[in-house]
Amino acid sequence: MPPWRYRTHAHVGLHTDGALAGLGHPFNGRDHILAMVAVGFWASTLGGKARRWIVPSAFVALMAVGSVMGVYGLPLPMVETAIALTVPVLGLLVALEVKVPTPVVATVVGICALFHGHAHDTGLPAMARAGGYVAGFLTATIALHAVGIDLASFRFGKARQGAMRIAGLAVALAGAALLAG
Repeated sequence: MPPWRYRTHAHVGLHTDGALAGLGHPFNGRDHILAMVAVGFWASTLGGKARRWIVPSAFVALMAVGSVMGVYGLPLPMVETAIALTVPVLGLLVALEVKVPTPVVATVVGICALFHGHAHDTGLPAMARAGGYVAGFLTATIALHAVGIDLASFRFGKARQGAMRIAGLAVALAGAALLAG
């Protein structure tokens, strides 16, 4: 399937209400799992405790903004394509050990997050407990970031750099496979 026809698992079918549905939702799509774990990988490999907080926080904050945009019907162009591209792009950023200033990293992950949040919430206005749903998927997003940070923090000794490159490459290849259908 061409990338412009790619469909994420973010809004296929009808959502159910509440925090538990929101908690489970990000785990229903490989694209979301891979992108969010890759954000954690990248944050961890950039170094410094501040970056470990700033980068995932930027993602979560802008995912919430994207969510609000979706709820109110504010359009974003090419949401499906943008979501599909976030996985290989984030994987490559990890694999290539891209080191840029924190504001640039926060901007990159924030743009990715806008699209993920928008896709999550295009169906929310009909929900009775949309607030719980949003809180749930934001909490699950934080958990997936923590998984990425924790995995990247394992002590591989001298092999750490190679292990992170392999992990980033694996995410990028999985993202390319998602794009290919």
